[in-house]
Amino acid sequence: MIRPLTVRLDPDTSRLLRLYRGQSPVAVIGRAVRLLAGADGHLAPDGSIRTGRRVT
Repeated sequence: MIRPLTVRLDPDTSRLLRLYRGQSPVAVIGRAVRLLAGADGHLAPDGSIRTGRRVT
């Protein structure tokens, strides 16, 4: 089991979270990290984590 992680947000990120009022901050940050990981090529199209080195 993965233990919960406490993250301190900088003021700019806290302000951005206010754009998503009514949504769980955990859910918003989770979506953001998955989008970033996908854009960086760390996620396969099916959502699984890619392992190994990428050749660029």
